[in-house]
Amino acid sequence: MMTSSRRDFLRTAVLLSAAAPLAAAGCSTTDPEEERAGGGTLEKAKSAGSITVGFANEAPYGFTDKSGKLTGEAPELARVIFKELGINEVKGVQVDFAGLIAGLNARRFDTIAAGMFITPERCASAAFANPEYVAKSAFMVKEGNPEGLKGAEDPGKKGVNVGVLTGAVEAGYAESTGVKKGNIKTYADQASAYEGLKAGRIDCIWLTRISLADLLSKHEGEGFEVTEPFTPVIDGKEQFGAGAFAFRKADTDLLNAWNQQLEKLKQEKKLLPILQPFGFTQAEMPAADDTADKFCRG
Repeated sequence: MMTSSRRDFLRTAVLLSAAAPLAAAGCSTTDPEEERAGGGTLEKAKSAGSITVGFANEAPYGFTDKSGKLTGEAPELARVIFKELGINEVKGVQVDFAGLIAGLNARRFDTIAAGMFITPERCASAAFANPEYVAKSAFMVKEGNPEGLKGAEDPGKKGVNVGVLTGAVEAGYAESTGVKKGNIKTYADQASAYEGLKAGRIDCIWLTRISLADLLSKHEGEGFEVTEPFTPVIDGKEQFGAGAFAFRKADTDLLNAWNQQLEKLKQEKKLLPILQPFGFTQAEMPAADDTADKFCRG
């Protein structure tokens, strides 16, 4: 079981080589003058042969395994795409989820990826790539699902306590579907949310099905289960969780290059094999019209 909090990894750098140990983080490849001039990160990264990426500690999107290697769907995808762009060294910096966009814009790293959903609010602060997956929600509950939680409206109707992660969209989903603020409990990571569920402080954890399936695999036989996936509906609109890398708004060169390589992986059906080891299935693969623009509009 992964017990380290995202905050435990604040300012901790991990070199994303095949079996890289923890290492000190480098500076961003973009300096202030280049940022004001409108990007330049891609060419500078190619010249340096390295790029810095901000991750959060949430399995299966990005996490440190027992050997100290940073892995997950986002780190593995970063390795593949940046190599194709001529950038062989990817320096990964693990930070608190809530600080990712601020760190990106402060030039602590050049792109961020952490199972972060594309939302209109986030699009105001960062330029999102097209999604690499689209995920549905689910609940982790006690075996037998004693509260009968099946869809987004149920926690509010039944007055249960809901566990969510700091900075994640599920807190907004819960409040918008009728869960009282006092019944929404925020946790730094999956491990602490699980401890809250185990101790009875919350009645369910609300995350993506992918995240909860991974969490459940670490606690098999301990009396919990994951519900069938569902899609929250807010103000009449289905809320699909589209996860993507994000870049500074000035870095259109890097964003466009990333999107081109991502599209190539999709067309050649090579994206799923990269993500599949982390619990992703064909059901999570984006449709042709699942673009960043679509989800930024809300």
